[in-house]
Amino acid sequence: MTTQSALDLIFRNALLRSSAAPVDIGVKRGRVAVIAPTLAYEAVEVDLGGHLTLPGFVDTHIHLDKACLLGRCGHDHGSLSEAIRAVAGMKKDFTIEDIYARGARVLERAVVHGTTRMRTHVEIDPRIGLRGFEAVKALQRDYAWAIDLELCVFPQEGLTNDPGAEELLIQALRDGGEVIGGCPYMDTNPNAHLARIFDLAQEFDIDVDLHLDFDLDPSWWHLDEVCRQTERRNYGGRVAIGHATKLSALPPERMKAATAQLAKAGVAVTVLPATDLYLMGREAPCNAPRGLTLAHKLAGDGVVCSIATNNVLNPFTPFGDASLLRMANFYANVAHASVSDFATCLDLVTELPARLMNLDDYGIKVGNPADLIVLDTKDGRFAIGELPDVLMGFKGGQQTFARQRPTLFSPKS
Repeated sequence: MTTQSALDLIFRNALLRSSAAPVDIGVKRGRVAVIAPTLAYEAVEVDLGGHLTLPGFVDTHIHLDKACLLGRCGHDHGSLSEAIRAVAGMKKDFTIEDIYARGARVLERAVVHGTTRMRTHVEIDPRIGLRGFEAVKALQRDYAWAIDLELCVFPQEGLTNDPGAEELLIQALRDGGEVIGGCPYMDTNPNAHLARIFDLAQEFDIDVDLHLDFDLDPSWWHLDEVCRQTERRNYGGRVAIGHATKLSALPPERMKAATAQLAKAGVAVTVLPATDLYLMGREAPCNAPRGLTLAHKLAGDGVVCSIATNNVLNPFTPFGDASLLRMANFYANVAHASVSDFATCLDLVTELPARLMNLDDYGIKVGNPADLIVLDTKDGRFAIGELPDVLMGFKGGQQTFARQRPTLFSPKS
């Protein structure tokens, strides 16, 4: 038994993925102070009952500013361009208060489903101005007690072809934008779009997270230019691409080459199952392609990958509850992941997205923030397959939510 004094809190019987048996976690001033099989001390105790304990899910790609739009327009959209036009037609009327309310609704769902870190992509252009950015900055401040929210600002509708967008983008970067994104397939000059995004990333010393190659035609793509810019600017490990559904359409040899290219350049990939599956392949009369890039296989070949939410209840994705565990389960099912892949599928919403976001204080480790969630399973192998409830969560040692187990009322009881 390890004796530890001057702790504020002890989590007893926490089953970590790295431990064969439950351990105790000692917390001081909101940070993990000690991890041991048994701790003896005087402090507040929370018994986790041997349940699987994780540092929280990490959502690398979500759009809080355009979430929860069901009912505001028709939802017969079957293509990416139609969804973009539908939201573009609405967002000129968005207010800061409206965006905040819709974003808060999704954030709260994410928190109770166990997300503790999140990167939200925020549209910046002359139609929305900085209203979305101001609303999401307020969400970042107001929900800091439960979740770390990082702001990635980007021009959804192009950059070189959209006068005024660059000036607004720079203003957002000067006022708290932490990552810069891009959408080259919406620009009349995609390579110039990418070059300018990388210029700004270097100027502000921030990471890059792009929407890229979002269709099923592998005869052309912007991946080569992204890898070229990344290597030329020595930006490996600081660049991510979202969607990249073209990769799902590659034959094996081309996929092998693309995987090696991504790994060599240090470009990460975020797969967005709900949106990618909803929008891709809809024109096929039968045997529709899935349009889902296999993140677990890319990760096995040295590419940093994540699975993320993307859109919630809007023309891009009229589904969603901001549960990353459900998304990982959904992905594993559609991607034909085997049971031996389940650990990697859990990595895709925890450790790997933390690497993608360069979070150096993520994980249940001594010195890190005491951010953790507790799943209703006592065997980590079942987290993906069983889809257990997330029972409770803590941020900096402070409890953020609890979920009661359902009660069965048997007529024999």
